[in-house]
Amino acid sequence: MTQPGPVLSVVVPMFNEESVLPLLVERLRDVLDGLAEPYEVVAVDDGSTDGTATALAAARATWPQLRVLRLRRNSGHQAALVAGVLRARGDYVVSLDADLQDPPETIADMLDAARLGHLDIVYGVRADRRTDTFFKRWTAGLYYRLMRRLVGKQVPAQAGDFRLLSRAAVEALRELPERTPVLRLVVPWLGFPSGEVSYLRDSRAAGRTKYPMSRMVGLAADSVTSFSAAPLRFATWLGLAGVAICGLLVVVAVVAYFFGATVSGWPSLYVAVLFLGAVQLLCLGLLGEYVARIYTAVQGRPAYFVATDTADGEPPAAPVGVGASTAVTDAVRDVPAGNGTGAALADTLR
Repeated sequence: MTQPGPVLSVVVPMFNEESVLPLLVERLRDVLDGLAEPYEVVAVDDGSTDGTATALAAARATWPQLRVLRLRRNSGHQAALVAGVLRARGDYVVSLDADLQDPPETIADMLDAARLGHLDIVYGVRADRRTDTFFKRWTAGLYYRLMRRLVGKQVPAQAGDFRLLSRAAVEALRELPERTPVLRLVVPWLGFPSGEVSYLRDSRAAGRTKYPMSRMVGLAADSVTSFSAAPLRFATWLGLAGVAICGLLVVVAVVAYFFGATVSGWPSLYVAVLFLGAVQLLCLGLLGEYVARIYTAVQGRPAYFVATDTADGEPPAAPVGVGASTAVTDAVRDVPAGNGTGAALADTLR
């Protein structure tokens, strides 16, 4: 007889989290065992280079509900998160970071809210971010204000990647063609019934953050360019403003000429050239961002490759935006060069 699948799946993307992993396993297991629900924990090892893989193997020896999904290379937090969510088998799927800043104890409240309110999405909303630096709080507030303005009020303020999804919401995500979706924007866009559970954000339990300023800026750029054409419209309006200002300067120059007030000075010319050059470069840069996204989409490369999955008999799931499964892709890639079978299979996939 086939055993029923888990009711709850907890997806934990991790990269070089060896130091915090023992604390995570102890705390998360206590919480999930106390729910008295069949569950699985999908730990997505995003190409870690420290002892994370060894620590996960050791934890799995005594924790049968722990499932380890290892990616072939470091693909980024969002890609690892998507890989885990799409492969999770539970009726409800909760995503949780490994640093324990988002408390696992809140999972019970999320599950209760989803069941009592018949909700498909429950967001974990940070009620207090005093553990973050002032700069991080300020930039996070700016990010959410910008996203709510571009995407809509359905994007909850101060809600990161700590959320619960129903099976229906996960299957809807699977249908999206995007290669690397920003889940904190895509999930609200789906329009499923949703609710919120507030919690106090803790300090990182151990280790160092894996989300430096460069990655936060990249996430903001991906969020804006993947969900709105507003930057292109901004570039258009900026170009029109530049034309208007230059037209005004021409009028001023003509009036000054007739009044004999013209002098051979370079500052005005210098400023005008710099202004127009900056506007042109900005517009080209914004246009380039969208062209780059189109180019990436045309290439059709998967956002991640799965190396191993400890779930027995688990068929590989296709990465977001890719029709072929990881297993078939790996099969094509592993066929020796010059083998006609590999070429024929690749042609079939096209």
